[in-house]
Amino acid sequence: PYEAFGSSRAVFLTKNEENIEVRQPIGMCSAAVSTHGYKCQEYEVKTDDGYILSVQRIPEGRTGGGGSNRQPVLLQHGVMVDGMTWLLNSPEQSLAMILADNGYDVWISNIRGTRFSRRHVTYDPSNPEYWNWTWDDLVTHDLPSVIELVFRQTGQKIHYVGHSMGTLIALASFSEGKQVDKVKSAALLSPIAYLSHMNTALGFLAAKAFIGEITTLFGLAEFNPKGEPVANFLKALCAAPGVDCYDLMTALTGKNCCLNASTVEVFLKNEPQSTSTKNLVHMAQTVRDGVLSKYDYGNANFNVEHYGETKPPVYDLSRIPRNLPLFLSYGGQDALSDVKDVAALLDSLKFHDIDKLHVQYIKEYAHADFIMGVTAKDIVYNQVMTFFKSQH
Repeated sequence: PYEAFGSSRAVFLTKNEENIEVRQPIGMCSAAVSTHGYKCQEYEVKTDDGYILSVQRIPEGRTGGGGSNRQPVLLQHGVMVDGMTWLLNSPEQSLAMILADNGYDVWISNIRGTRFSRRHVTYDPSNPEYWNWTWDDLVTHDLPSVIELVFRQTGQKIHYVGHSMGTLIALASFSEGKQVDKVKSAALLSPIAYLSHMNTALGFLAAKAFIGEITTLFGLAEFNPKGEPVANFLKALCAAPGVDCYDLMTALTGKNCCLNASTVEVFLKNEPQSTSTKNLVHMAQTVRDGVLSKYDYGNANFNVEHYGETKPPVYDLSRIPRNLPLFLSYGGQDALSDVKDVAALLDSLKFHDIDKLHVQYIKEYAHADFIMGVTAKDIVYNQVMTFFKSQH
């Protein structure tokens, strides 16, 4: 179901002194990885429903070496951001580079609709049909395509690292017994499955607004945070009593303890990214219903048409294979991955093999600290690597 292309399409040619053409990939590699002295390769993979996704690979650390048998790790970003979130800090503080420098073969995924993955075999992103998807489709199409690419290229099972929505699609996938044959272990940072307790005023209001089937309200298929309609939508929410949007990031994620001001600046230049409005409606349904299920078409007949039943099927997380090694790290200040919701997730894993489930709680961490926190290397990433090494 996938095709891998080289980076031949994303190149521009420069002439060096001898007038020989030098190929230089344009994209995330040249923007954020090669500049630090790492090798970086751009891949493309086509999902079975026609989306063309961009995947980056950092095959080795700055000092090279390590031979061909390096353990592959796949990094999967969250909602409204892209793979760049793993690369915003200095190489000493960014998980992708830290893993590469520690002997891992690092792969970075970018889901459909984000800036490096805005192509489709038929639809242009200006066509609403391009945006007709939710995170169910990431479970069904994007994740399998990217994992299959890494598996084929390396011939090895992968370690998986997800943040936020990247944890949600993995958990949903594992609960259906998918991908588990190609995944060696999974580290889930700020895990999101249940969202009933999401407590940011802005997030809560947004969820209520999305439940009002915002698509009709907006006529918007693409939810582009940098576009005017979304800016107006946020302005309206921010005007509501009790919502302080002076600092939009805190308003959405909770109070991050450990971000470097310059990283936040780089973050806001690069993110947030577009997602489909339908995807946010689906997330809002999770907030409202307190269960993790497939997209609800809001009408029994439509649901029957899609699922053969009047209600959307539920993802039963207690069916995640009990011997799949899992590492969960969550924060006490995280407004999106709230402590009570993580407790509900852990409850659904209560029969997991005791030696296969590792849980870390960091009292002062909020949502963004896990990927951009200046202390994350010492507090989280070293633990993640210890966890990976203990999987034989």
